[in-house]
Amino acid sequence: MCGIAGIIGNNARNYQEEIQKMTDSLIHRGPDSSHYEFYDNAALGHRRLSIIDLSDNGKQPMFSNTKNECIVLNGEIYGYQDIKRQYSEYPYHGSSDTEVILAMYQRKQEKLIHDLPGMFAFAIWDDQKQQLFCARDRFGEKPFYYAIGSNNEFIFASEIKAILASGLIQPKVSTEALDHYLQYGYVSSHQSIYSNIFTLPPAHQLIWKDGKITVSRYYSIPAKDRVISLSDAKEEFLYLLKNAVKKQLIADVEVGSFLSGGLDSSSVVALVDEFLPHQTTISFGYDHKDNELKFAKEIADKYKTNHIEVHEKKEDLVTSLLKISPFFDEPFADASFIPHYEICRAARKNLTVVLSGDVGDELFGGYHFYTVENKLKKHFSYQNMIAQFGLKLYQKLKPTSFLTQKNLQFSSIMDFHLNDVRNAFNKKERNLLGVSADYLQSYSFTPDPNSLNDIMRVDLENYVPANMMVKSDRMAMANSLEVRTPFLDLDFAEFCIQLPDQLKLNDHNDKIILREAMGSYWTDTIRKRHKQGFGLGVKNWFAENNLMNFSNDLLKDPNHKVFNYIDFKAAQQFLDKDERHWNLLQLALWADHNKSVL
Repeated sequence: MCGIAGIIGNNARNYQEEIQKMTDSLIHRGPDSSHYEFYDNAALGHRRLSIIDLSDNGKQPMFSNTKNECIVLNGEIYGYQDIKRQYSEYPYHGSSDTEVILAMYQRKQEKLIHDLPGMFAFAIWDDQKQQLFCARDRFGEKPFYYAIGSNNEFIFASEIKAILASGLIQPKVSTEALDHYLQYGYVSSHQSIYSNIFTLPPAHQLIWKDGKITVSRYYSIPAKDRVISLSDAKEEFLYLLKNAVKKQLIADVEVGSFLSGGLDSSSVVALVDEFLPHQTTISFGYDHKDNELKFAKEIADKYKTNHIEVHEKKEDLVTSLLKISPFFDEPFADASFIPHYEICRAARKNLTVVLSGDVGDELFGGYHFYTVENKLKKHFSYQNMIAQFGLKLYQKLKPTSFLTQKNLQFSSIMDFHLNDVRNAFNKKERNLLGVSADYLQSYSFTPDPNSLNDIMRVDLENYVPANMMVKSDRMAMANSLEVRTPFLDLDFAEFCIQLPDQLKLNDHNDKIILREAMGSYWTDTIRKRHKQGFGLGVKNWFAENNLMNFSNDLLKDPNHKVFNYIDFKAAQQFLDKDERHWNLLQLALWADHNKSVL
C-alpha cells in the first residue's frame, strides 16, 4: 500500500518542489521510502509501504523496460503471478505486482483494465503518446483525486491533502457535496467536498491527453439475479471464498486478520487457517460490558491463532478527534472511525497487512434495515392505494404500526432506504441550514425501486466506497497498515450480488447463505449471533463534558468558519446530542482543520 502523486504539465522538472511537498504529505501511506521521476511533461511521485518485492526492484515510480512508460500504483493486484505467466514475453526486472501492469499495458494499452483484479488506483505516463492513463478499482477500495492547477497542470494524488500541498489550487467548497454529507454523513464517491477537486469514481478510468480529460466507466456490477438452489449456492460460495482468501494471503510480510467475533470476520479467520495455520488475529474492545472480545476469543481458541486483544480505555474523545479526523480531508460522520483507528494502530505494532471482514452485510443481507425493508414490501399496505387511503383516516384515530407509517410516508422500499435509512438531515432540515443543492448519484444499473437486491447493489455503489472503504483506507493508512477485503474479490462479490434475496434473508434470519456455507466453521455461540455495532454510540459520547465543551466552542460561535456554509441560527436547533449533532460537529471540525485553505 502506498501514496501516489503526479503533476502533468510543460517543463515538469520545474515542479520538483511541488511533487516533494505532495509526497511528503502522504508519508503515513508509505513510510518506507520516497521517490520521484521526471519526463519533460510529467512528474510522478510515490511513497512506499513495502509489501511485495521488498527490494529496490519493487520501488516506484517504476519504468517499463523501454522507459517509455512509467507507473505509480497504490494497491494490490491479487493473483498477479498467474497474470505474469500470461505475459511471459515481457522482460521482468523484479517480482512485484506493479510491473505486471506495465507488461499488460504494452500489449493491451488501456484495455488492460478489463483483466486487472484487485484493489488499485494507478497512473501510467506514456511518453510517446504524451498521455496519462489512470484507473480506480471496481469497488472503490483505493482513492484517486485530481484537479486542474492554476497554470492548467493536471494534478493527481491518493488524498486531497496532497493536491492542496502542491500549492497549485485554491479549493472551493461544493454545495452539492455538502448537501450529500448533511444527509448521509459522508461525501459521495463521485465527488469531493470541493467543487474544483474531483474524485475518480470506482470502476472508472481517466485519460489525460493534450490538456483534455476523458472519464469513462469500465465496469458495471451484475444487474440481474441468478436462479440457483441453496445447495448449489453453498458449494460455489465456499469455493469462491476460499479462493479469494488464498489470493489475498500473498505477501512478502506476515498477513494477519481482524477478528471481531462476528460472522464475517470469523469466516475469514476460519478459511485463513486452511492456508496459514497459527495466524495472528487482532480484536479490539472498549472496556465496557457489551464489547465483543469474548466472542472473538472463542474463534481464536478454536483455530489456535496468535491472538492479540486490545482492551481500550476510551481516551479523551476530543484528543481522539483532533488526532484522527484530519486524516479524512473531508467531513466524515461515521462514529466508528475512532475504534477503527485504534485497532489499526494496535495491529501495526505487529503486522503490515491485515485481512478484514468488511462488506459482508451488503453482500449477504446482514443489516437490520434490510429485514425491515423486506417486511415493508410484504406488508398489505405496500403500494396499495386503497389500503393506504383507509390507513390515513384510521391513524387519525389510533396509532398505526411502524410498517404502516413508513409505507404511508415512502413510495417504495428504495425511497425508504435512500431517504430514511442512515439519514441525518432530511430535505426540509437541510433547507433550514441553508443548503438547498440536490445531489443524486448515478449507478451502473437502473435500480428497481421494489427490489431488495437492488437496494444492496445501491449500497455497494454508494455507501461501501464512500463510507466503509474511506474509513478503512484512511484509518489503516494513518497507521501505515494495509487492509485487504476478501469479500470484495471480484469473482466472489459478483456471485453474491447475483444471489436471489431469499438466499440472503427472510423474516426470521439474515445472512442465510453465509450461515449455511460457513456454520460448521464457527462455534455454537457464534452461530447464534446477529450483528452488533462497533463502539458505544454518540449519545453516550455526548454525555462527556469535554465533548460538549468542545462542541460549544465550535458550534456556538457564530464566527466559526463552518457558518460560512450553513446557517448559524438553524444549526442551534439541532444540537441535541444525537446523530445530527455529531454530523454538525464533524463538519465544524473539518472546517477548523482546513481553515487555512477555506
